[in-house]
Amino acid sequence: MKQARKGMKDVQSETDDRNIPLDKVGISDLSYPITVLDRNKNIQATVAKINMFVDLPHHYRGTHMSRFIEVISRHSMGMSLHSLDALLEDMRLTFDSEISHIEMEFPYFINKKAPVSGLESPMEYICRVEARKGARLELTVEVNVPAQNLCPCSKEISDYGAHNQRGNIKIRIRSNKLVWFEELIGIAENSASAPVFTLLKREDEKFVTEHAYDHPRFVEDTAREAALQLNNDPRIEWYSVEVKNVESIHNHNAYACVSKRVGK
Repeated sequence: MKQARKGMKDVQSETDDRNIPLDKVGISDLSYPITVLDRNKNIQATVAKINMFVDLPHHYRGTHMSRFIEVISRHSMGMSLHSLDALLEDMRLTFDSEISHIEMEFPYFINKKAPVSGLESPMEYICRVEARKGARLELTVEVNVPAQNLCPCSKEISDYGAHNQRGNIKIRIRSNKLVWFEELIGIAENSASAPVFTLLKREDEKFVTEHAYDHPRFVEDTAREAALQLNNDPRIEWYSVEVKNVESIHNHNAYACVSKRVGK
């Protein structure tokens, strides 16, 4: 068997004469267990969908896809700045590439207490990390936070009640120091009319409903409230905030976005 492998033709390494380099080649949608930093528990185990890419010079016909799995298997998948830097450098050396990329999307859970009853239940947030290594490491962190917004216009024009919208607040940042997922989630939830919960009793539902009524927000309001908080954090160098509400009385969604390189 070993002799047969030695005699196998390495098609991927054949020379390509079309003179077209590729920006990214690799594998996508790999499900893989990882651990991530947890502010309260130190680490949290989860399962990520992972994309891994490198650039491909024009003279190579293809790349060796199995080597991506070999690289990730060499690293204990604890997500931190140091471990990602080491993994991406390993990819660059393994594939003799100038630039390596990794993207990971995963559920992250926070034990969340209901506002009145105090009952605790796990709340899921979809988080994403994108890292790129060329001359230096570039890291982008993203949280997707479900929240409730109550329409200020509906409240103003109605004799009673107002229509509510459940939506998603996406915050993406690049920072010079660690910013916890929990911090970004808190910023998002504080910018909306009210957070949402996995478990609520009647007294909790009353509180959340009335809190939303007392804090009406357009998508524009939510985006700006989040931006104000991000502007005041010296660790954050760049951010993007996207807010999308699923309209309850229209056949479309409401959307707002703001991005900024802090200090410029």
